[in-house]
Parts: sequence; structure tokens; C-alpha cells
Amino acid sequence: MIGPMGQIVISGGGTGIGLATARLFGAEGNRVHIIGRREKVVEEAAATLNAEFGEDRVVAHAADLTVVADVERVAGAVGESGDPVDVLVNNAGGSFGNAGRGASLAEIEADYRANFEGNVVTAVLLTHALIPQLTRPGGAIVTVSSIAAVRGPGSYGGAKAYLHAATWEWAASLAPDGIRANAVAPGFTGETEFFGPRMSAEFHASRVGQTLLKKAGTPEEIADAIKYLAGATNVTGEILHINGGAVLGR
Repeated sequence: MIGPMGQIVISGGGTGIGLATARLFGAEGNRVHIIGRREKVVEEAAATLNAEFGEDRVVAHAADLTVVADVERVAGAVGESGDPVDVLVNNAGGSFGNAGRGASLAEIEADYRANFEGNVVTAVLLTHALIPQLTRPGGAIVTVSSIAAVRGPGSYGGAKAYLHAATWEWAASLAPDGIRANAVAPGFTGETEFFGPRMSAEFHASRVGQTLLKKAGTPEEIADAIKYLAGATNVTGEILHINGGAVLGR
């Protein structure tokens, strides 16, 4: 059970979905650790949230979660208080390559390695580093996947699909300790950095047009789903799709 002053760890916590999730948990009085590669971004995010809360509840950690030494450093810092981790949110990731037809083998290799490392290695290393610190019983792992895991494309979709397999593995192996593992698979979500310069009015309209509800998701909606799964004590090994009907349940 999550309560005030529990410890929450969120990777990719400086912007978008991660920041919205940190705000949601922090508003309840929890101590929130946000992790990101860009030191300035996570430091500014923590400062903004702490100003909103009127006290220091959010701690920033600049780290590259594909690097074992960085992961070990963050895990050590999180454990300094001696308090367990109630919720781990694996949100770090992105689309790091999209080698299309006609790409060279070297470009294809770089594409697949980048997406696997950025989306899979980050989640796997951080999760295994923090498993010893998770609350027993009652700890929760929530991993952010993507609609791409069930419809592609390519290396990004494959990397996100692996996160489903990892979620099922963690759910089964950690259940005896009373720890749950679930994933959220967002569809098109506005107000994030994910699409970068591709996010034009036309691009936005085309993605919204793929949904049944004709609306983009928001980081706050995804954060709400993460919060739900973190506290849903009889839900484990599930993938919660939030895509406005762009892909029907499966």
C-alpha cells in the first residue's frame, strides 16, 4: 500500500509522462526520486516540483541507465535513507533510430542496438538493481511500454514488446515476495518530447485521426494509469493499453 512518505523511483522523470507521474505521487507526500540523462532537466524538474509542494520531496539523479556504474550509484543513493522503495516506474526510453528500407547494415545495426539499449537495458538494469529494496509485501513495478509493442514499427516496437515479456517475468518471479509488476502501453500522447521536430499540426492531426475517440492522450492520463497499477493490489502481469481505441484490446 502506497502512503505518504513512501519512496517512489521514476526513470525518465524530468519531462512528459515521468514528470506528470512525479507530480502525482509527490502531491501525496511521497519522497520521489526522478532519474534522467540530462542533469539540468532533472534538476530543474525537481526544483519546480519542490516549489509547488513547498518542501523538498523530489530528489534528482542524473544518470545514464545503460551504464552499470550509474545504475549502481542511483540505487545506492535511493537506499541511503534505509526506507524501502514502494513503487518503481520504468519510464526512461524513446525512439532512438528508424532505419528504413535501403539503409546499410551498419545503420540497421545502430538502430536496433540503440532502441534495445535505450528502452530495454535501462528498465532491466534499474529494476534488478532495486529489487532488493522493493517493499515486501506491497512493492510495485510499473513499466511504460507503447502501442508500438503490438503494432510496430521495427526496432522500437520490438524493444517495447520485450518490456511486456520482462513484465510477465517479474510478475511471476516476484509474486512470492508480494511484489507486483505491470505495464502501461500508451498510444499517441501529446505534450511530450517524444516526437521532437516531427510534431507539426498535420502530424498531430494524423495521429489523433487514428483513434476512435479522436483525441490525443495526455501525460496526466498516463500518470493516472501508472498510479492505479501501483496501488491495485490484485493486479499483476497485466498490460494496460491507453490509446483512445487506436488499437483494440488484446
